[in-house]
Amino acid sequence: MALGEFELIARYFQRNAVPRNPAVALGIGDDCALLQPTPGLPTALPSDAQLAISTDMLVEGQHFFPDVAPEALGHKALAVNLSDLAACGAQPLAFTLALALPDSNAARETWIDAFTRGLFSLADAHGCTLMGGDTTRGPLTICITVFGAVPTAQGHSQALLRSGARPGDDIWVSGTLGDARLALLALKAQRGERSPNAPRWLQLPPEVLKLARARLERPTPRVALGLALRGIANACMDLSDGLVGDLQHILEASRCGARLLGPVLSELLASHRLDSTALTSPERLSLVLSGGDDYELLFTAPANRREAVATAATVANTPVTRIGQIEAQEGLRVVDAQGQRLAGRFASFDHFA
Repeated sequence: MALGEFELIARYFQRNAVPRNPAVALGIGDDCALLQPTPGLPTALPSDAQLAISTDMLVEGQHFFPDVAPEALGHKALAVNLSDLAACGAQPLAFTLALALPDSNAARETWIDAFTRGLFSLADAHGCTLMGGDTTRGPLTICITVFGAVPTAQGHSQALLRSGARPGDDIWVSGTLGDARLALLALKAQRGERSPNAPRWLQLPPEVLKLARARLERPTPRVALGLALRGIANACMDLSDGLVGDLQHILEASRCGARLLGPVLSELLASHRLDSTALTSPERLSLVLSGGDDYELLFTAPANRREAVATAATVANTPVTRIGQIEAQEGLRVVDAQGQRLAGRFASFDHFA
């Protein structure tokens, strides 16, 4: 007999026996969860902190393929939310989960068991407690709201925002870019979703597809780097819809422009390093600029803080690359090694396009 809603919650999601973040005074089991300010505990919610809150939704067919491994899906569902906290420089505290599941079937409990394994593995790694949510029947949909803490200093928030970029700032990104998009295109091609003139590189060697697919399905939230950048970065956000579109959000909020270095960007595709002949430089550049699902950090910092940025990257054990500069002239320009503007139109992902 299939589990009912409350039996499902009790078996797979109610983890009262597991040590919790001390900021969670009351978790699953009541109409509301309770967060408790707790001075003196670095993993809890300090009494003088601000709460950072973010929500993301994943819908089958829109954000993931129906046959994605449920353990990877559990990981990604929380990772994309933790990435938002990282971009704000917030310490993860807790999260809620709203989950719509299809009609009952024999494999449901096996699926949920694997999904929660991926979900809680990442949650435990960041001291982030599941403190409530909801389950219902419907098309597979996952909605997580995550809560984090940002300290204040002399009444001023230390949160990293999009609006702080200044002309002369260096532009940085963590990790690598474009591999998730490469995997998405290749997997769509395998499913027959391609045109007769599709690029040749959609037929990826197995080792390249394996690396790219891991970046699509198991992104790494850069929480440690976000924390290390507090007091260093002027502006920050995570990369979810592609570098061009996401950087534009910073430029609009900060009322400035930017110049990006095309030759540097074209080397940020990790998959390219396994097969250097598979992609041309323009193809790599297109993936890096217009990809999406990278969940790396994009941030700006004064040029005289480069050593501090390098130290933060070392502390966080996360590679960073300087990719351009903030300019007073509005607009976004991608230039070649000689400083000449590169032709081409690059666009980011848009759910409603």
